[in-house]
Amino acid sequence: MSKKMLFSMAILLAVGSGACKKSGSGKNDTQDDNAAKVYAHILELGFPKSEIVNKPDVFVVEGDIVFPKNMRVPSEKVRPEQYYTGSLVSATKVVNIRLKVDASMTSMQSEINSAISQWNSVANCKIHWTVVTGTSYDVLIVNSNLGNGICGQGTFPSGGNAGGTIWINKNYIAGNSFAQRARTICHEMGHNVSLRHTNWAARGESGATAVPGVGGTDASSLMNGGQCGSGATVLSTKDKQAAAVLYPL
Repeated sequence: MSKKMLFSMAILLAVGSGACKKSGSGKNDTQDDNAAKVYAHILELGFPKSEIVNKPDVFVVEGDIVFPKNMRVPSEKVRPEQYYTGSLVSATKVVNIRLKVDASMTSMQSEINSAISQWNSVANCKIHWTVVTGTSYDVLIVNSNLGNGICGQGTFPSGGNAGGTIWINKNYIAGNSFAQRARTICHEMGHNVSLRHTNWAARGESGATAVPGVGGTDASSLMNGGQCGSGATVLSTKDKQAAAVLYPL
């Protein structure tokens, strides 16, 4: 075979090799771009970088607050005058937040019902949860092994929707009393409608400002963090006031 023919074949092989390589679809780039926006949004909410735990599909802060990397980042800026995440469930959706109970959580249906009853009974407040069994829902509550020390996790609202998932470490809280198990669920539901930990300062968490007219510390708050198995089991007066201010009738 002549040198000319060998050279021609080498060129063809090189071209063919290049043609066989998959061109970038841009999907991963898009996912990375949105994750970067979510990360920036978390920083804007006031969480320091040191508190942000980077997991494959989500960012986790303060142990039990989850930000999916594919979430829709609010276009509006955080309103600093309120003590919450900066994003609320829309007025049309907060009146009927459809909760789907995964099969892994049906053994705690009574605890879930108890938590729902607490939120639905807050006076002068639009928040209303309902349990659904079909394929259409707003929030899924599911059992998840979150490791020791983490009793549950919730997601903050985005795009006018309630946070889409609640994870409960069912085996870890199984030994707690009924009231404490219901408390864990009720607490995480609070995150899904935008409430943050009431005792953020005492826990050394990121800065936050109080809901107007509902300032100060509240040892009785069900939204206090780090109290799984020992915290308040009913929404405090200030918890209810804050919910009513954020979602007034």
